[in-house]
Amino acid sequence: MNLKFHCRIINPAFLDSQILTGASTVNGKRILIIEDDRSLAEVISYNLEQQGFDFHISRDGMDGLKYAQLNPPDLIILDLMLPVIDGLEVCRRLRADINTEAVPILMLTAKSEETDQVVGFSVGADDYVTKPFSIKVLLERVKVLLKRRNRREEVGDVVASQGIVIDRRRHLATVDEQPISLTRTEFGLLDTLLRQPGRAFSRAELIQTAIGDDALVLDRTVDVHVRSIRSKLGEHAELIETVRGIGYRFHHPSAVLT
Repeated sequence: MNLKFHCRIINPAFLDSQILTGASTVNGKRILIIEDDRSLAEVISYNLEQQGFDFHISRDGMDGLKYAQLNPPDLIILDLMLPVIDGLEVCRRLRADINTEAVPILMLTAKSEETDQVVGFSVGADDYVTKPFSIKVLLERVKVLLKRRNRREEVGDVVASQGIVIDRRRHLATVDEQPISLTRTEFGLLDTLLRQPGRAFSRAELIQTAIGDDALVLDRTVDVHVRSIRSKLGEHAELIETVRGIGYRFHHPSAVLT
């Protein structure tokens, strides 16, 4: 069954001062909003529509999961706290489904603790926004995630070093020939570090090179992503070295680990 995405005109009374207007620039891109707060969902959907997006709103985790699996969208805005099944479980199931495993997921959370961010990234979220947030910031992050999904860098497909292999064409990462699950952001960060072992990247450089120079990502967020990558590398975690006062580098094979 093929479900059709649609646009709806929302009563501006719900929107207060959170209205942004502008010409449609991304016609045809379909956004699934999984949010149980009706007012917030309407604010988000109204502004997405003003920017030229199509959208669908699901009010609980199970409904959103089923909708995404039947008709995969271009991007999912997913609340962390949802009825029936929560956002973390929805994210896990989306990443385990071949039809939705590559769909960018922007998570909304009322929690600001770093542990919640780490858990969100570990189950497959690509980015997060903490409530309350500016609708302008939300829209920019949506556009950044969509742009990253479509970006094709003209470099070699496969790079390998010290037991870690990155295959861009297949979007596959392996450690000692065993596949590991990385979010799109984690994949980009590890790929960037792996291609220039020994080079120290600042957090700003990693944001620009691995994520995109239009990305709205904080330095602290890069640290969260790196921590998640290290946890997935197991015994190879020490190959991503912290360079004090600068950022990170991938261990050069000719150097001695300390």
